[in-house]
Amino acid sequence: MVKPDELIVDIAARVESGQSSQMSLTVVTGGAVITGRLAPESVWRKRVAEVLKDSEQLAEFASVFDAPVKREGPPTHLHFHVARIIQGTVGVPETGGMYRVAIEDVSAWTVGDFSYS
Repeated sequence: MVKPDELIVDIAARVESGQSSQMSLTVVTGGAVITGRLAPESVWRKRVAEVLKDSEQLAEFASVFDAPVKREGPPTHLHFHVARIIQGTVGVPETGGMYRVAIEDVSAWTVGDFSYS
């Protein structure tokens, strides 16, 4: 079993406890580089549910994300919003997306987000 980095767990816990979405982070996970701002899980879920509700084909899945967060103990995932996967000189998607990353799968990270041209 992989033991997650205590620093990144502490960062995630502070984001969760403060309900803040101003912490920018860049992580490497599964060979992908994801950069963006962290959000508390409840805020992230609410935003995903809103997007799904607006979709004719996916609206039925919104209730999965509308459910209250039932978690005890330290955070196990990072919840990114306004995030991009860095690929070459571009970020995908250009407008930013919503990503959930298991902390135990993060192989490297840095505070801040990367710009690209």
